[in-house]
Amino acid sequence: MNMVLGFLLTLGILIVVHEYGHYKVARWCGVKVLRFSIGFGKVIWRRQAHPDATEFTISAIPLGGYVRMLGHGEPFPAERAHEAFDAQPLRRRAAVIAAGPVANLALAVLLYAGANWWGNDVPMAIVSTPPARTLAAEAGLTAGDWVQASATQAGEWEDVTSMSDLLRQVTQAALQAEDLQLQVGDSDGSHRRQLTLRLSTLAGQDIDASTFQRIGIGVPFRPPVMGRPTAGGPAEKADVRAGDLVLSIDGVPVVDAQGLIDRIRAHPTGDVVPMHWVVERGGQRVELDVSSRAVTEGGKTFGRIDAPVGGPVRLTNVRFGLWDGLVRGVERTWEMAGMSLKMLGRMLVGQASLRNLSGPLTIADYAGQSIQHGLSDYLDFLAMVSVSLGILNLLPLPMLDGGHLMYYLFEGVTGRPVSDLWLKWLQRSGAFVLLLMMTIALSNDVARMLGLQ
Repeated sequence: MNMVLGFLLTLGILIVVHEYGHYKVARWCGVKVLRFSIGFGKVIWRRQAHPDATEFTISAIPLGGYVRMLGHGEPFPAERAHEAFDAQPLRRRAAVIAAGPVANLALAVLLYAGANWWGNDVPMAIVSTPPARTLAAEAGLTAGDWVQASATQAGEWEDVTSMSDLLRQVTQAALQAEDLQLQVGDSDGSHRRQLTLRLSTLAGQDIDASTFQRIGIGVPFRPPVMGRPTAGGPAEKADVRAGDLVLSIDGVPVVDAQGLIDRIRAHPTGDVVPMHWVVERGGQRVELDVSSRAVTEGGKTFGRIDAPVGGPVRLTNVRFGLWDGLVRGVERTWEMAGMSLKMLGRMLVGQASLRNLSGPLTIADYAGQSIQHGLSDYLDFLAMVSVSLGILNLLPLPMLDGGHLMYYLFEGVTGRPVSDLWLKWLQRSGAFVLLLMMTIALSNDVARMLGLQ
């Protein structure tokens, strides 16, 4: 239910803002707006103040909307030329078309700012054990390191406020294939040192989930504390209890939950050769022989003991003042717009996989999850989608706002509009490209839901 409500709320807000941008600027330019529609297809609700006023409607298919203007590709009476869209000067037509994507980008600024003002308790940028042979491990990051600032080779140092902030900065550097300098310290902030994350080695590689596995950063630090075992499972049979702090396994120290999980998974034969655990329980050291059971999923076999692993993540409250929150909202929107363009460019030239395209099912899933996590997370998610929608609509593809702006650029340079024949073929090719993109995005959604990606 959260997924459906989140999806409808997200689409509703973004579509209304986008179309309102077109509507408002059209009115400012003196263009007559005949209909403001949310959705396509059969009209299920309408309101019109009087016969000559704009008709506001909600239609059955909520995957977009439109603003129908007098004289936009349709004949109009000569006496109403002053109100017709196609009779307006080029700069006014361009302003009306550009207003939709600009409204989405402006909304993103406000949403990011709102998330900054509201604040949220988020995981600190304290890393867990990086997997062997990852860039994080090669850089010297260890479990419990607190990343406090970062900088690219040519950039200034930027504070790292949370784990999500660290991932954002890593993603930016990875897209630019630039090494990232990290200032890290112990979990209490002491013993600072500087490390280098060699992200330049990712140049030319696809930036996807496998890339982040290669980087080795993403899971926040949690202490190796056990939760309540499942009745009848291997952990309960070995007398593992909730609250046990695991100190070592087979003589090898365990420093965090991720390391403990890795050790358990790497021991699928525990039912034959039990693991020797040393745990701390009530201030006393207790030794246990813990068996595991073998589980096979996706063609891989690993160990499982049927008990939750890991204590709570350390949280920090991130909140900004009025001006700082707004400035960071502008900066974050600019960064996300640049990242979106870079990713689209990489997909266009084949440097990034088309599997990165997401469709309505993924958006619905993330919308539901972000709503459950709180207002700040939802505002952040909504801002991200708003940026993506704004950038997508500015692409020079026929049928999108960017395609119309491309026509106007041609008209401004040549002094004449695009011919009707060319418009016809461009519209058809644009429709084909959009249909192809939607098909790929939807197939990616299905593959993710089935666990194939």
